[in-house]
Amino acid sequence: MTTIATVPHDVRDITLADKGKLRIEWAEMEMPVLRQIKERFLKEKPLQGLTAAACLHVTTETANLAITLKAGGANVYLCASNPLSTQDDVAAALVHHYGIPTFAIKGEDHETYYRHINAVLDAKPQFTMDDGADTVGIIHSDRKDLIPGIIGGTEETTTGVIRLRAMAAEGVLAYPIMAVNDADTKHLFDNRYGTGQSTIDGILRATNRLIAGSTFVVAGYGWCGRGVAMRARGLGAQVVVCEVDHVRALEAVMDGYSVMTMADAAKIGDFFCTLTGDMHVLRSEHFSAMKDGAIISNSGHFNVEIDIPALEAQARSRRIVRDFVEEFTLANGRRVYLLGEGRLINLAAAEGHPASVMDMSFANQALCAEYMKNNAAKMDKSVYGVPRDIDAEIARLKLVSMGVEIDTLTAEQAEYLASWHSGT
Repeated sequence: MTTIATVPHDVRDITLADKGKLRIEWAEMEMPVLRQIKERFLKEKPLQGLTAAACLHVTTETANLAITLKAGGANVYLCASNPLSTQDDVAAALVHHYGIPTFAIKGEDHETYYRHINAVLDAKPQFTMDDGADTVGIIHSDRKDLIPGIIGGTEETTTGVIRLRAMAAEGVLAYPIMAVNDADTKHLFDNRYGTGQSTIDGILRATNRLIAGSTFVVAGYGWCGRGVAMRARGLGAQVVVCEVDHVRALEAVMDGYSVMTMADAAKIGDFFCTLTGDMHVLRSEHFSAMKDGAIISNSGHFNVEIDIPALEAQARSRRIVRDFVEEFTLANGRRVYLLGEGRLINLAAAEGHPASVMDMSFANQALCAEYMKNNAAKMDKSVYGVPRDIDAEIARLKLVSMGVEIDTLTAEQAEYLASWHSGT
């Protein structure tokens, strides 16, 4: 056990550490791929001497990633990537039981959130690990003095990758970053099955409302939107998809969903969930059109997807009616219910993605950290995809852990696929 006084930290209540440790161990049982990586890291120490600043959701799954990185020899400093996503018992356990400097408090205000990010940056990291690119943004604006010492980084989510690619396109990105989000073993599973289940879980925990028979409006039909739409329909909802991309809208139609504009959906929806990565997807004219009792939530990275200032301006009164549920009574007398302050509802009101899908996502993070340490010096200041061999190895390890066997190509088949000589 670590002497707490020697570990820099800012957590809500260190006495929660034992409870957090039990929950971290519970999650670890469903993370066999990351466990195998940790076992190798303990032997080989591939991250020896690397100081990593990790700005991630401080959950049981993230704890297992941090423990794995430390097993590999890294000095890990962790802060929250969202003010409402921290699990306070986990933060306490990371400090008390695992000796990992952690700066995260569920419900922290704006000032504390950025103070915590700067606290991990004060460690002078050589590596950044983000979920939303906040650390990268601060380094490139207020902490440019750190740039010469940073070899590279990784990014966990779609929103962050979009921001990073914009920086690279403008020529301002100062070091290479790997887009973990874009690995098949991340976005095909974490985004779809993780977000799908955990978002519905958060909405149910916050509201205890029946989804069967309701009209459930999903804004955005990327992998996260697909997952939520799938789970809402599985619970008996009539699912409406709103999109701005013609191909995705067409796909939603072909998948059997109703597709319409948000202006039309606002009139009929019982539940609304935004998953676009863009701002003001739900805004003033939509709130005015909603039925009395409409429930609105967000499972995109930032709460700007819902125009909360506009909702506040339209309200003649507001009150908290349940944990993570705020009632806004509009001038027309109708009530609109905002969940989790418009922040990630799957983490604000629930526990985030199940460990079994984060197993693959965080296996990508761990292996990409190792890859970056070995290869960053040869990489341009750009955004890179996860190497195919890493993606494939994670999928292989996951299948092994599930007891699933697949076929392998025969020599004849491999030759056929590699040749242009064979035709009809």
